[in-house]
Amino acid sequence: MSKWMKVGMVPLVVGTCICAAGVSSAQTKEKWRLGPQAYSFNRFTFVEAVAKTKSLGLKYIEAYPGQRLSAEKPDVKVDHNMTAEQRQELKQLLSKEGLTLVNYGVVSLPNNEAECRKVFDFAKDMGLENIVSEPPEDAFEMIDKLCNEYKIGVAIHNHPKPSHYWNYETVLKVCEGRSKWIGSCADTGHWTRSEIDPLVAIKALGKAGRIRSLHFKDLNKFGGDAHDVPWGTGVSKPREVLVELAKLGFEGTFSIEYEYNWDNSVPEIAKCVEWFNKTRAELSDVQAKDVFQKDLSNAVMPPGGWAFDADGVLTPTPSGHGDIWTKERYGNFTLELDFKVPEKGNSGVFIRTGSIENWINTAIEIQIHATTDGTPKGQCGAVYDCLSPSKDATKKPGEWNHYVITCLDNKIYVNLNGEDIIDMDLNQWSEAHKNPDGTRNKFTTAYKDMPRVGHLGFQYHGNPVWFRNLKIKSFD
Repeated sequence: MSKWMKVGMVPLVVGTCICAAGVSSAQTKEKWRLGPQAYSFNRFTFVEAVAKTKSLGLKYIEAYPGQRLSAEKPDVKVDHNMTAEQRQELKQLLSKEGLTLVNYGVVSLPNNEAECRKVFDFAKDMGLENIVSEPPEDAFEMIDKLCNEYKIGVAIHNHPKPSHYWNYETVLKVCEGRSKWIGSCADTGHWTRSEIDPLVAIKALGKAGRIRSLHFKDLNKFGGDAHDVPWGTGVSKPREVLVELAKLGFEGTFSIEYEYNWDNSVPEIAKCVEWFNKTRAELSDVQAKDVFQKDLSNAVMPPGGWAFDADGVLTPTPSGHGDIWTKERYGNFTLELDFKVPEKGNSGVFIRTGSIENWINTAIEIQIHATTDGTPKGQCGAVYDCLSPSKDATKKPGEWNHYVITCLDNKIYVNLNGEDIIDMDLNQWSEAHKNPDGTRNKFTTAYKDMPRVGHLGFQYHGNPVWFRNLKIKSFD
């Protein structure tokens, strides 16, 4: 698993984790774990929900009580009343498909210890981190005792008003004096429906150390008739919430509970996953490092072909020729750099190059070009011969430009001078010599089959070119 999944985007501050005093022994080292709440697929069986989860590239799932286990066994429901044999079948399914069941809810926890123990026994047997519930206030003394006994958290969910816990202040009130095993299942969408600013609620609960998990959402508007939209396109401040959670040192699960377009929600959920992964990379605390050492001892190039000047600018030498490459290979990363070319200057940044010797068919080139010469997929910012930038964000020839190039599995993002200009899904380039828009390209390999790990390269195209501030964050 890549580092950007392991580390996530939270600071590695051991003493400030919101749930540090109440982390299940079953918890992995991954700090931010993303997966669907199976309720997103409540029109389907749990087996089908697992298949949809895998299709999204996710490895975690939260169950809810009452979902049919499978079409073959429609009378078997996924809940704490399952027999030992049925639970074993559920565990085998999850193991076979490589999924981890992290939470369970929203489930009733009444002021009845015997009934609550049934839920806790199920949670222990399944290796869960949290039971998601909206218990009556008079049950918390008993529930807290069970949490400490079983070492399993109870995350208080907030259905929209007029439910008892619609206001985060009520959650804070019932958490007072309780162990760290008691906290919030912060449903950012239901706060939006209740016309509560999710960021305000997160800050208050986070300051008190009372966030155990999230039902993460983004809604199209505030109010009771709002509906889910792909993350980053609504009003629920998802990015601001993630920034705040990173500051707080939160460790835990983000469950995607997408309550819209029920029968065909996977494409929209996929957009949520993509947004989350990109934002996580942008907020990553992975330390950036220099792409090249000052003496270029970690570079592959013609002898004496490139050099750093006294100001730290990398450029071909007067007698130089040929491209310069990293010895190290990178897969998932964010690369930042400044570049400058003169009038009609031409160069490029090669990423994920499988073979330096055969770079033309194993490298993806992010174009550097100081001219608009009529080549639609050859202007500055283009993925050369494959995808044009969405806008012209270049500065005048001779001025410094700034690139941020991010690669995450099948996605490539390019930001030029603060403008997002490329959002490329390599999987859409499924044929050699052909772009998704029907135009031809020169490459003998379909881009979906291009290497996902490889060298970085910086092109000498016979023109002067200058690079500086070359930094990379590797998530591999």
